[in-house]
Amino acid sequence: MSIDISNENQVQRVIIAVVDTGEYDVESSIKELTLLVETAGGEVVAEVIQKMPKPDNKTYLGSGKLKELIPVIEDTQADTLITDTELKASSFRNIREIIEIDVIDRTMLILDIFAQHALSAEGKLQVELAQLQHILLTLSGLGQQMSRLGGGIGTRGPGETKLETDRRHIRARISYLEKTIEEISDRRALTRARRKKSNVPIVSLVGYTNVGKSSLLNALTGADVYAEDKLFATLDSTLRRLNLRDMQEVIMVDTVGFVSRLPHHLIDAFSSTLEEMTESDIILKVADASSSEYLQQLEVADEMINRMGCSDIPQIVVFNKCDLIDQINLPGVMVSAKTGYGLDMLLQKIADILLERAIRGRFIIPFDKLSLVSIIRQKGIIHTEEYIEEGLEMVATIDSSVYYIIEQYRMD
Repeated sequence: MSIDISNENQVQRVIIAVVDTGEYDVESSIKELTLLVETAGGEVVAEVIQKMPKPDNKTYLGSGKLKELIPVIEDTQADTLITDTELKASSFRNIREIIEIDVIDRTMLILDIFAQHALSAEGKLQVELAQLQHILLTLSGLGQQMSRLGGGIGTRGPGETKLETDRRHIRARISYLEKTIEEISDRRALTRARRKKSNVPIVSLVGYTNVGKSSLLNALTGADVYAEDKLFATLDSTLRRLNLRDMQEVIMVDTVGFVSRLPHHLIDAFSSTLEEMTESDIILKVADASSSEYLQQLEVADEMINRMGCSDIPQIVVFNKCDLIDQINLPGVMVSAKTGYGLDMLLQKIADILLERAIRGRFIIPFDKLSLVSIIRQKGIIHTEEYIEEGLEMVATIDSSVYYIIEQYRMD
């Protein structure tokens, strides 16, 4: 279910609140939070930053700072306060009693965007699971705000009505969703196993949301995957086939994008989708060349790659959107999905890594074993071939994963 966040055709007006503890770059975080609000369909009308050793246990910013917001709320006609970190259940109620507008936290904002963009059955189930898990943590503090149908940002998706429902029913629903997602994950694992058995190399695009991974996939494969200049434009993994020039076929996988400080229970909810990454032969770690935050984007990608146990998989750092910058001197492959710049170089990098595990030799395939030739064509390159008395003589480069099939027929 999706609910229009507008109120009488007015965009929801948001104040974002940040406690600066010195643990992360506040300016970058505000910029990211603003993009998240805009992606959800809201408008940031004011920002408030409070330097503190840690957030106030009761009211996040501190009651004095919140009282200072009251005239700001009146002047800007703001209707929602969004905090940059997760709130305790009691904090929602305490904050709202002072400022008398709706309050949501960063996690609820991200979940709201997830609810808008989940298209597949699995994606919708994963969103509902993450929402219900978060609701369990915040239910007692949200009260009437979350029970209103059409309450605005943070209330979309499964579970926005009757949130006063017994926790036992919510836990039962969570159990059902976890079981259903596990079944889907098992089916996905079987599909991955079949792909692995076919020995078609898998190349995964991994990175921060909105760096242009889907656009890059489209540019490389000629596909028409949905791509938009918004955070979390796509949530589901997308697979497309790509024929490298003079090389074997590969499968390109576009995974869900990340943001900084993504809560662990959100990551866990999407783990079955991210598992596609674990079967990769190569990971393309994509960042936005035009963003001043590209190092942070790569750090976020590294955190997720390490979390999924994929740090030993060969990686290529790819800087997309290089058409938007003047100087091209970043430490990676510079590409533009929009103009096509650098795509040939990227494909060559992929081919070079795959060739590192390839074996070249001269083979004579007996006539009664010519069925093996199709495997050689699929998994490598046939440089020369000629029929002789003993069979088909060829010089070929073949992937090491299937080399054992024709090793006995090698003649050099």
